[in-house]
Amino acid sequence: METETPAITRKNDTGTYRRRPSRGMYVLPSFFTSCNIAAGFYAITETVRGTMGDPAAFDHAALAIGFAIVFDGVDGRVARMTRTTSDFGKELDSLADVVTFGVAPALLAYVWGFRMLPATLMPVLRDKIMPLGVVVCFVFLICGACRLARFNISINPHPMNPGRPGRKYFVGMPIPAGAGVIASVVHCFNGSWIVDPRISLVWMLLIAGTGFLMVSNWRFWSGKEIEAGGRMPFQVVVLLCLGIAVIAKFSEEALIAISLGYLVSGLLARIAYGWQRSRRLRAESGQSK
Repeated sequence: METETPAITRKNDTGTYRRRPSRGMYVLPSFFTSCNIAAGFYAITETVRGTMGDPAAFDHAALAIGFAIVFDGVDGRVARMTRTTSDFGKELDSLADVVTFGVAPALLAYVWGFRMLPATLMPVLRDKIMPLGVVVCFVFLICGACRLARFNISINPHPMNPGRPGRKYFVGMPIPAGAGVIASVVHCFNGSWIVDPRISLVWMLLIAGTGFLMVSNWRFWSGKEIEAGGRMPFQVVVLLCLGIAVIAKFSEEALIAISLGYLVSGLLARIAYGWQRSRRLRAESGQSK
């Protein structure tokens, strides 16, 4: 973390002098990052407690990951708004994301969807699914870590299926969104774990698909054009307040709709781009004849 003296000023490109941010302002983004880590650690402890047979513990773990997503979004915006970005903050944020959006949801996905399967129901299928569940959850974790590493070293990345010019996109699903998919499904069922091994197979496909989307080169909406410090139309403010109220009242349905809707949006964007590209190629080949 940078330690600059508050009283020192520096000259910017316009020739005017601006006071450098104080040391306390540099601590503010790291505080939200620390809250992110704390939420991830709490999610892990609640997942372990859930193995004792308490569905509420799994629900608490899922909610903790959801709050961590909010903290992760706030720390970056606070750093940009206060101009207190630093290499230390970036590294701390990446390490926090590996724990909170990698380890915590992978453990939750395994215990909730595979480890808690009853031993008396389809025992042969259960014994085959559990080792596969370990592998798939680890794949989710390693895909999330690779997604973070690629994001940290990428400079102005471009998706395989570019969108509108001038708009910013993520290349691959960001790891907080991937963790949100896991957490929203668990929360939708209020932490009640899977008891049918056949449902665990569907759960396995969802985890594997989410991991693939994180390391893909497909575009996902970043939302970076929405700045908290900028002016927003009155209609947007009303919609935001309405969305918060809906999430607070119907969190199970709203959160799973948001997370799965975001996941599907990447798939639809890729399909739409492929269809438009093949249509354009057919039109060009027809003109060349």
